[in-house]
Amino acid sequence: MYFDNVGNVGGVVLDAVLLNMKDNGRISVCGMISQYNKDEPEIVKNLFCLVLECIEMKGFMVFDFWDLYPYFLEATIRRIKEGEIVYVEDIVEGLENAPSALIGLFTGKNIGKQIVLVSCE
Repeated sequence: MYFDNVGNVGGVVLDAVLLNMKDNGRISVCGMISQYNKDEPEIVKNLFCLVLECIEMKGFMVFDFWDLYPYFLEATIRRIKEGEIVYVEDIVEGLENAPSALIGLFTGKNIGKQIVLVSCE
């Protein structure tokens, strides 16, 4: 299974993923941040793989599952506390660095969750 929201990609990366999927694979699509600022979205050329490999590709929005949020929150917090889930934060200091952090977020320069630390107070 390939989760597009992990890579937040589309275009050429999605094309490469399609060529490497196993039979009866599933692709969950939520994101595609690489396409947000394009004048025209990149064309996905390998959609024929969906038919040849019997791949299922489904888009969703987080709000489709909003009723499950309390369960998700409880389970996720527990797993973070137990060390099962480890996350990375990319922290830049100072409001003056916010514009470059935002640009980096949309161009793949950051690693993990992008945070701008405005004040330690």
